[in-house]
Amino acid sequence: DESPYDFIRKRLSVLVAKNSTHLLVTKGALKNVLEVCSSVQCPNGAIADITPLLESIQQRYEEFGRQGFRTLGIACRDLGSTTNITKALEAEMTFFGFLLFADPPKTGITGTIYHLEDLGISLKIITGDNQRVATKIAQQIGMTSFDILTGSDLHQTSEVNIFAKVEPNQKERIILALKKAGNVVGYLGDGINDASAIHVADVGISVNSAVDVAKEAADIVLLEKDLEVLVQGVQEGRTTFANTLKYVFMATSANFGNMFSMAGVSLFLPFLPLLPKQILLTNLLTDFPEMTIATDSVDRDMVSKPRRWNIQFIRNFMLVFGLISSVFDYLTFGTLWFILHATPDQFRTGWFIESVISAAAIVLVIRTRKPFFKSQPSKYLLTTTLAIVAITSILPYIPVAGLLGLQPLPASFLSLLGVIVAIYMVTADQMKQIFYQRTKF
Repeated sequence: DESPYDFIRKRLSVLVAKNSTHLLVTKGALKNVLEVCSSVQCPNGAIADITPLLESIQQRYEEFGRQGFRTLGIACRDLGSTTNITKALEAEMTFFGFLLFADPPKTGITGTIYHLEDLGISLKIITGDNQRVATKIAQQIGMTSFDILTGSDLHQTSEVNIFAKVEPNQKERIILALKKAGNVVGYLGDGINDASAIHVADVGISVNSAVDVAKEAADIVLLEKDLEVLVQGVQEGRTTFANTLKYVFMATSANFGNMFSMAGVSLFLPFLPLLPKQILLTNLLTDFPEMTIATDSVDRDMVSKPRRWNIQFIRNFMLVFGLISSVFDYLTFGTLWFILHATPDQFRTGWFIESVISAAAIVLVIRTRKPFFKSQPSKYLLTTTLAIVAITSILPYIPVAGLLGLQPLPASFLSLLGVIVAIYMVTADQMKQIFYQRTKF
């Protein structure tokens, strides 16, 4: 017969038969095993009262814990001819000793934890083991400063790193508490008692050798027991997030600025500032550098700590840099119309060249928080940007120019447009430094 383990009794009992002897064998948490023991078997085989030896047993248990052993108690009782556990409650048993289990940390785990901390990810240990085992494990993996909270003290939850003697429902409570405190929580577990915590975590993680219920509850199942893959996953995720933001910043600020530029100048010019086919060509050419943003390199500060999607920050970025773009568009309009006295075709050609080149080049400014010349873009982004600048510059001078409504510009036009683009780049880069200093993200 068998009385299975549960998280209330914290014991497992089996009834075994050998010849005419029926033994009830119980193992489980030491405290819970001792609760049903009235005697102890001495090294010489004699049976003695357990009461005088309880303190000695507890001291041995604590010593095993300090050595990092997971320790269970084991006890027996001769039931005579009884063949059903329910007829013989777990009581009046004889304590036989300890079962010790060693589960050393995986090689290289200290370096992995350092990498996670370097990414702004704090490690917390939630274990059913006691405080002494949890402390030893923490020391083995390089944690030098930590607080420990046991499951019975969860109502006192604070900034602790290790939770010991925790039951499955308490693991779930810990995860929920961390989430309500504003953290994004990942939980890694492989046992039945981890399933509920895996399910409620923002990212539930298990391993291929875990029990089925843990794998089914997980969002990610690791094929190997190697936390270093999580470090790589976090880095890749933050790189993708950073590059996505670059595209969003570029698209929103450029479109916002172009809207004001096109709408405003149309009120004053006696002709269309750009022909429809020129607008479409502008959109096509400026899309190529933006398409390569996905391959761009990312500055260290963008992956060193977790970041969240912030609509307010994106809106402020759009307003500031969209208006800067619009200001230089109007500067271009004024230069072409009032200083250079451009014809309609020259005006359109001049704004087309300035608009495409500035939109392509400004990607190099927006892609980083640093001064743009201190952060190296990916070779694909840089190559594509230079190619678009070159193509845009020669378009008015090739046979297809007439079909596009473009015409060659005098050197004076090109010089002034080049100065405007250069000033725009420098201004945007300086405003970027001020913007990030005053705006947290």
